[in-house]
Amino acid sequence: MQALLELLPLVAFVVAYYQADIYVATGVLMAAMLLLLAFDWLRQRRIPPMHGISTALVFVFGTATLLLHDQRFIQWKPTVFCWLLGIAFLASQWIGAKPLAERLMGAAMGQPFGQVARADWLRLNLAWVLFYLLIGAANLVVAYNASERVWVNFKVFGIMAATLLFVIGQSLWLSRRAVADPASAP
Repeated sequence: MQALLELLPLVAFVVAYYQADIYVATGVLMAAMLLLLAFDWLRQRRIPPMHGISTALVFVFGTATLLLHDQRFIQWKPTVFCWLLGIAFLASQWIGAKPLAERLMGAAMGQPFGQVARADWLRLNLAWVLFYLLIGAANLVVAYNASERVWVNFKVFGIMAATLLFVIGQSLWLSRRAVADPASAP
């Protein structure tokens, strides 16, 4: 249910784009992000940090897009968001007890896989950093070298597919490195 709710602003954006144009789609995305935050608040009495950051970026770049009537601003949003995530993953190597990759993937993996060595979590964390840097750069390449329609499809479908494949690859990589007995983990 939560994953579906998180996709609704993106779905609203792409539907509005195909029904109208990038400017209408940007306004719809801004409204959809506000609705997502309101739903988060009503349901959990808190706003998840990722939703808050993404909404703030949508409003900053969306407002610039609408006021200046220049789609490049909304096209920069995925890059800025990805690069901020990359910085967060990199900083987590030294801030906190566990890197972000371990906090996110460790909870998803659960205990059936056993324990994964810290060195492997740090490698995986750096893979996330590189992934977000590359996705951000790819977004700029597509935004500046392809049509607006190709960029919209890349933003909606390409980034999502790349992320899904990356997570599947990580899960397989982690499952091969998990130690059956937590006491035998280095």
